[in-house]
Amino acid sequence: MTAGVQQRDGEHYDVVVPTVGRPSLQRLLDALAGQRRTLPGRVFLVDDRPDPSSPLLPEGPPPGLDVTVVRGRGAGPAAARNAGWRAASAPWVAFLDDDVMPGAEWSTDLAADLGECDDDVAAVQGRIRVPLPVDRRPTDWERNVAGLEAAAWATADMAYRRPALVRLRGFDERFPRAYREDADLALRAMDAGYQLRRGRRQITHPVLPAPWNVSVVKQAGNADDALMDRVHGPGWRQRAQAPAGAFRHHVGVTAAGAGAVVLAISGGGRARRRLAMATATAWTAGTARFAWRRIAPGPRTPGEVAAMAVTSVLIPPAALWHRARGWWRARRAQPWPAAVATGASDASAEREAPAQEPAAVAF
Repeated sequence: MTAGVQQRDGEHYDVVVPTVGRPSLQRLLDALAGQRRTLPGRVFLVDDRPDPSSPLLPEGPPPGLDVTVVRGRGAGPAAARNAGWRAASAPWVAFLDDDVMPGAEWSTDLAADLGECDDDVAAVQGRIRVPLPVDRRPTDWERNVAGLEAAAWATADMAYRRPALVRLRGFDERFPRAYREDADLALRAMDAGYQLRRGRRQITHPVLPAPWNVSVVKQAGNADDALMDRVHGPGWRQRAQAPAGAFRHHVGVTAAGAGAVVLAISGGGRARRRLAMATATAWTAGTARFAWRRIAPGPRTPGEVAAMAVTSVLIPPAALWHRARGWWRARRAQPWPAAVATGASDASAEREAPAQEPAAVAF
């Protein structure tokens, strides 16, 4: 325990961290153990690794930190967070991602944030700071991560009342990625009559290394957008404060490219060839504009320019493929079921779903 720590905030909240065992997890735990004035309550690490045969913490947690490891199902962060909060029992559950860094006063500031909440406030979001390079322009990936600073209800640092989680049945486990599962829960909380607010505590979210094609891989989130469309309706983006993105552009560019290919291989007369040329030109112009919008604010190094050029070709069809796949899977999806009838009190919800004993290893 760090010198100067006077008490533990276990009576206020528990901390839940879903993890796949990234190296950043140890840094997070060290930061929690090094809080300046108060240590957090119990910390539940949900081990969501596909292969949990090796210890999650080979050397154990930092001294002074009350850590319990809960076994996840490898079903993604939504399911992992559910396993974590169900193992917890404190009135509040603070969710952290395993790649964030709380400041030295985070635990004290969190307790203050929670203490200022009226009874109708179900959740309090922390402030996210993403450090960017000071000696060059940020890359496309760095700017993407920096968008978390303006994100609403991001579970990188989000505290929920446990009775509200019980009432809402927690996170919708049909969201398999760290994408939209937090917005979905926030919208359901607001629909149930709860308020959500922003607190004053702060975490740092470093930009971790990513492969050159990370922007193409991230297009899988379009499948989650399709589920959001289905369960929350077309106006969910405005309610969730989620930017619209470039999906309409991707539709137009992909349609132009596909049309050019079809017209080129089908043969025909001069008119058809002119139409093929026109659609190919439209595809080239649309792709070039998209690539330049990503290249212009960046460092413009040869590697970054090459990655932006290639991925700008791949992103539009990848986005459409994932959206179509998501639409098909979500075509009959119903809203995530509530745990108790509408109008029931949080106290009755808590009685219907008491804290579960974790299938866990406590240190």
